[in-house]
Amino acid sequence: MDEDSRYEAVRSRDGRFDGEFFFAVETTGIYCRPSCPAVTPKRRNVRFFATAAAAQGSGFRACRRCRPDAVPGSAEWNVRADVVGRAMRLIGDGVVDREGVAGLADRLGYSARQVQRQLTAELGAGPVALARAQRSHTARVLLQTTELPVTQIAFASGFASVRQFNDTIRTVYAQTPSRLRESAPASRRTATPAAGVPLRLAYRGPYRSGAVFDVLADEAVPGVEEVSGTEGKRTYRRTLRLPYGTGIVAVEERPRGWLDARLHLTDLRDLTTAVQRLRRLFDLDADPYAVDERLGADPRLAPLVAARPGLRSPGAADPEELAVRALAGPAQAARLVQRYGKALDAPCGSLTHLFPEPAVLAEAEPEGPLGALTAALADGAVHLDPGADRDDAQTALLALPGMDARTAAVIRTRALGDPDVAPPDLNAPDTWRPWRSYAVQHLRAAGELETR
Repeated sequence: MDEDSRYEAVRSRDGRFDGEFFFAVETTGIYCRPSCPAVTPKRRNVRFFATAAAAQGSGFRACRRCRPDAVPGSAEWNVRADVVGRAMRLIGDGVVDREGVAGLADRLGYSARQVQRQLTAELGAGPVALARAQRSHTARVLLQTTELPVTQIAFASGFASVRQFNDTIRTVYAQTPSRLRESAPASRRTATPAAGVPLRLAYRGPYRSGAVFDVLADEAVPGVEEVSGTEGKRTYRRTLRLPYGTGIVAVEERPRGWLDARLHLTDLRDLTTAVQRLRRLFDLDADPYAVDERLGADPRLAPLVAARPGLRSPGAADPEELAVRALAGPAQAARLVQRYGKALDAPCGSLTHLFPEPAVLAEAEPEGPLGALTAALADGAVHLDPGADRDDAQTALLALPGMDARTAAVIRTRALGDPDVAPPDLNAPDTWRPWRSYAVQHLRAAGELETR
C-alpha cells in the first residue's frame, strides 16, 4: 500500500489493516490503529509507520481510545521467510528479552549490526525498540488485569529496572503506571497471580473458531490437553513448558472480535512468550481477507471458502512437541506423556503433565525414527524455533531415518507456522500460493482430504 491508500483505510476506519500499519497525528502526538474511532485527522498531519515501535521511537504515544498496542500482529511475519520475518517471530517469542540482541543475531546467523541495520531500514525500529514496545504492552496488560505490585510487574514484563519501566510507561502511554492501572475498571483485575491473567486475544476479520477447536479436540493428548463443553461454548485447556517456568492456559471458543483466555503462570516473565505461542496455535495473526480472496478465485475452492470464510490453519504451542506428536501419532504420544512427562506440582483437573522434552525422550527411547528425531531436536541438528529457516528445517527433517515427506510437511505447517505448505500427494496449483496451508484446511474441513 502507498500512503494515499493507507490514508483511505484510516478515513474509512478499516479494521482489516489493524496491525498491518499504524498512523500518527503530528498535531496531537498520538499514534493509532487504522480503525480508530476518533475524528479522522487531516492528511497533511498524518504519518505512517510499519510498527508501533517506530511510532514510539518518533515520539508518539499510544492512543487511549483504540489501544493500538492490542492489535493482531502483522500477517506478513508469518509469510516471510527472510531475516526480517524470522527476526520478528523471534522477538515476539521474547528472545531479545532473554538473550539480548546478540542472542537474536546468533539464532538468525547474522551479526548484530546486520540485524539492526535490516530491521531499522525496513521497519523504522531496531530489535531493542521492538522488544521495548512489546514489554510496554505486557506491562499494560498486567497493570490493568492484576493487582500485582508495580515493582513485580516491571520485572515480569522484562524491564531491567523499575526506573526503566516507569520511564517507558510514561513515554508510551503518557501516564504513570499507577494512573494507567486506574484507567481500567477494578472489576477486570484479579486479586492474585493464582487467579490467572485474563486476556483478550485479538484477531482480524472473520474467525472460524469452531473448526480450530474441532482440530484441537481431535488431537488432544490426555494429561496435557483437554477440550470441554458443548459445541460453540467449548474451552480448550493445556499445559505449557515455558522459558522460566510452566503454565496452564484456558481459551474460550466463542469469538467476539477476540478470544477470551486465562493464563496461570509459575513465573510472570513468561507472559509475553505464552501469549505469542497461543497466537500461533490459534493462527490469530492471519489475514483472512487476503487468504479468502486468493483461494476464493479458484473454481475448486470457491464454494468451500464461501462456506467457511475466515478458516484458519492451526499452529503449535510447542513446536518440538508438535514434531514428536506428528511422527509418533496420538496413541504413542499419550503413552510418552504418561511414562516420561513431567508431573505438575499442582495438577489442574485432568491436566497432570507437561509433554516430555526431546532430550528426555532421546535418552529414554533412543531407537527408531522417534529416537532419531528427538536426538536431533535435543542436540540442535533440527531447529524448530519461531525464527528457524523453514527450508533448512525441512531438509534436516527429511535427512532423519524414518521421516517421510508427509510428516515433514505437517511439521513445517504446524510447528513452523508456514502458510504455504501442501502434502506431497496433493496436486496443489501455484494459484493457491502463498496460502496452500489454508487450502488444505478447506479441503479437510469439506471431507475432501484425509485428516492427519
